[in-house]
Amino acid sequence: MGSAEWYRQFLANPSAVQIEVMESFPKQTYRNRCTITTPDGALTLSVPVKRADSKQLTRDVEISYQQRWQHQHWIALVSAYKRTPYFDYYADFFRPFYEKETKFLVDLNEGLHEVIIHLLANKAMGNRQWAIGENRTTDWQGLDLEPCFGNGQSILDMLFEYGPETVIKI
Repeated sequence: MGSAEWYRQFLANPSAVQIEVMESFPKQTYRNRCTITTPDGALTLSVPVKRADSKQLTRDVEISYQQRWQHQHWIALVSAYKRTPYFDYYADFFRPFYEKETKFLVDLNEGLHEVIIHLLANKAMGNRQWAIGENRTTDWQGLDLEPCFGNGQSILDMLFEYGPETVIKI
């Protein structure tokens, strides 16, 4: 669940964005993290991974289920977004990722990415468009969104707030 800025870059030129899975898995990156907006500020969610050696390929990194991270992440998403206009419409697209176990981190990330791209591309629910920096610039908590979206905030902030009006200006 990458940042709105990452999706802006991806949608501008999808063929120019490559997700490298054959490199050695670097620790302390956003491959297993996302930042969402909560009433108390930004919250970083991290998917725990099984201990990887320094030469393990990104594609081989396995998710650890020793902690109840799925439950914790889902509760965080519900708490952060339950009052947004589109949470009820989109929650069922994301819930399965928090109810089943996925072995590899790259598979989890790819699945979430496909859902997000599907939701961004689905304009059937509405025909109005909204772009970062135009029209609406505050979220459901009255915060200025544009600095957040440029600073790594999750695309979920936009999807749950603006639904089919979510368009990332390229």
